[in-house]
Amino acid sequence: MISSIQTVEMHTGGEPLRIITDGVPVPEGHTLLEKRAYLRDHADQYRRFLMFEPRGHKDMYGALLVPPDHPEADLAVIFMHNEGYSTMCGHAIMALGRYALDYGLIVKEDGETPVNIQCPCGLVRAYVATENGVTGAVRFESVPAFAYKLSQFVETRDYGPVELDIGYGGAFYAILDAATLGLDVRTARTRDLVMAATHISDVVKAQIPTPHPEEEDLGYLYGTILTDGNTGRSGTPSANICVFADEQVDRSPTGSGVTARMALAAARKEVKSGEACQFESVTGAIFNGKIASETKVGPHDAVTVEVAGHAHYSGTAEFTFEDGDPLSGGFLLR
Repeated sequence: MISSIQTVEMHTGGEPLRIITDGVPVPEGHTLLEKRAYLRDHADQYRRFLMFEPRGHKDMYGALLVPPDHPEADLAVIFMHNEGYSTMCGHAIMALGRYALDYGLIVKEDGETPVNIQCPCGLVRAYVATENGVTGAVRFESVPAFAYKLSQFVETRDYGPVELDIGYGGAFYAILDAATLGLDVRTARTRDLVMAATHISDVVKAQIPTPHPEEEDLGYLYGTILTDGNTGRSGTPSANICVFADEQVDRSPTGSGVTARMALAAARKEVKSGEACQFESVTGAIFNGKIASETKVGPHDAVTVEVAGHAHYSGTAEFTFEDGDPLSGGFLLR
């Protein structure tokens, strides 16, 4: 029985993050992936209670902090959304970096404070800037990211043959220029972009397996990112929209999506190590990205990507359960 759950509310570029601070027990399991699986299989009522209406909405996003099992991690996190539990979330890393310092989980240092966060996809190293005791911008270095498919064609019902890329940035994304589908990512209605991206996700899931070379739990397509066809170089941000899970729209430029896009650009030799790129979301929020290092993931040439942005607080909350409320467990209308 859920009685009361406390949260801290944040957003990054308009993308919400509901950080659970009390009321949800630590899931069973030795590793983070085991804890994630336990929450999914045996305690999913907490996700539905907080993510769904009447306390949330279809585009709500959440985070539960748990003890890490990685020796270098300061904390570990399980991400949640309208469909389940994701493997990586860059906008949440930025928010959690500030939260960790502001709520005393990590002692603030002058200049930048490192915060090592264990995610289901691996260890992410975040750095939180502090000026006059106030936390601000956050940057993080991603897990190794790689181009899985370049110029892959899929057959679609609505658009005929469509060319796209598949990149991994802690999660797998299908990535393509919205113009390929007859849309302009800057001017089209959000609903039209969502329908198109969802169709592409469904087609890719049906036609292209996306196994991760090192961890089976990471091997699935998380969503589709429609872009303006640009790279974000030379100070001109590249616009994109990310549609993931069950038609959920990311209000931020998508940290793991930026990572995947940079990995694709690196594979095509479109960006050099250390070269800055900018990415813009549907709210006008900007993330900065650059290649930090080169590495390997199984058979794939890979890179790590530094992504930077700003997260903000929007409140605190206590969510309760009332006996006799038939809708207390959560529901979604769309």
